[in-house]
Amino acid sequence: MEKVVISGSGLICPLGADKASTFAALLAARSGIGARPPSIAQWLPHVVVAEAAADPQNLVDRSDQGLDRATQFAVIAAAQAVAEARLTVSADESHGVGVYVGIGFGGSQTTDSLYTRFYNTLSDPSLKHKDPTVMHPLTVPRIMANAAAATLSMRYGLRGTSNTYSVACASSAMAIGEAYRAIRHGYLDAAIVVGTEAMLNPGVMMGWNALRVMAKPDPVDPARSCRPFSKDRNGFVVGEGAAALVLESATRCRNRGATALAELVGYGCSSDAAHLTAPNVEGQARAMHQALAEAKLAPAQIQYINAHGTATDAGDMVETQSIRTVFGAAAESVAVSSTKSMHGHLIGAAGALEFAISLEALRSGSLPPTAYLDVPDPRCDLDYVAREARHGVAVEAVMSNSFAFGGTNVSLVARRYDDA
Repeated sequence: MEKVVISGSGLICPLGADKASTFAALLAARSGIGARPPSIAQWLPHVVVAEAAADPQNLVDRSDQGLDRATQFAVIAAAQAVAEARLTVSADESHGVGVYVGIGFGGSQTTDSLYTRFYNTLSDPSLKHKDPTVMHPLTVPRIMANAAAATLSMRYGLRGTSNTYSVACASSAMAIGEAYRAIRHGYLDAAIVVGTEAMLNPGVMMGWNALRVMAKPDPVDPARSCRPFSKDRNGFVVGEGAAALVLESATRCRNRGATALAELVGYGCSSDAAHLTAPNVEGQARAMHQALAEAKLAPAQIQYINAHGTATDAGDMVETQSIRTVFGAAAESVAVSSTKSMHGHLIGAAGALEFAISLEALRSGSLPPTAYLDVPDPRCDLDYVAREARHGVAVEAVMSNSFAFGGTNVSLVARRYDDA
């Protein structure tokens, strides 16, 4: 079987419009969480969100300005990853290169705009001459879940497998894992993998509000509103953006003279089959066990875990227990952090973003903190890299966890790549 390496990554999220600025913000424990836009504040005055650091409309070509916001984010992140990987694909190679995308709510912005326009046209007397049923002819292609995958496939001329995964918060982690398997087993030579999400609109946010899982604004500083593993946590903050990775076989990467950022060595995926929203220790542990077994690594060989860490009471406690279940005595020495404390929860894009962040920790030896962890919950008793980044750490292997509503659990393991 082929070794699988990551040769490029790119992102746009609440902390920055590229990888360098995002990781710098993380190490500075700087939050991208803030006040909600007026369209949301009108209906949900007590909600905070994590908006992307840059408007994608200002970063895409004119021809892409009609795409849904989530697809625009995907285009931006993928371009960065392709550029770093120096990826070129000839016509002869195109059938061996695919696109894998993870997204939670495909076309969310377009859908919200569609209904807003419909009801505004019906209710506004000044628009009575307009037909409320007349919509943009490309509405359906914009809102289909595979819009981003189709756009990237056409943009880069990729004729290999094109798959889209929508399993809530584990969507893009699963996309990474499934692309890894396809390359490892020889079905593909390479793939562009993207996680993207753009759901900061009134309709979707009212749905999240009904679940009662969103954090209340910190009364002193809204940026501190998401506090995973903290005794005074009160929920997560919804964010937006995208992260992209170029995965390819080590042979292909070597033959074209490219540099591997890291090697992807383990992928675990399980279903709880227990509850629609409540997390489950057994299911999470099974995903981590699978990833470690495939990586042929013992728990003590993992130096850093990017936790799912949503800042919900049940989520934080169960993940702590599942890590202890898998890591045993090694749980005392592994560093764990939830970067959602700074960039919020990007739902379908969370797995790809957090895996990309884990790769930067692996390469740099600097571990991003769990920001604002001032009052640790005694029930969450791991080394959560509280408040401040940790530098100069010898990191050989990392794990990234993504645990979703619906009971899907994904763990990914990467290590330093040894070309020998």
